[in-house]
Amino acid sequence: MNEFDDIIKSAKPTLVDFFATWCGPCRVQGPILDQVKNTVGDNATIIKVDIDRNSEVAERYRVQSVPTLIVFKNGEPVWRAVGVQQADVLVDKLKEHF
Repeated sequence: MNEFDDIIKSAKPTLVDFFATWCGPCRVQGPILDQVKNTVGDNATIIKVDIDRNSEVAERYRVQSVPTLIVFKNGEPVWRAVGVQQADVLVDKLKEHF
């Protein structure tokens, strides 16, 4: 939990993918996140949080469906979406906060 908090407090935007191993759409989102990382490079951080292993974090951010994607900047959520999101949408949202 402390490590998560340290990561999202960065001035660099952080995209958090709240997922579950049993979730089909979450498996689709994974390769899309790889594309996003290749596009934005070191300008943003992308992490995955397994809601079954990190239920406190999922509850804190009211994650009720997976995948839920949240962009954080300076510890605050600045954008949120539920369901599979395409790479261009995610890249655009991250670039808004570079």
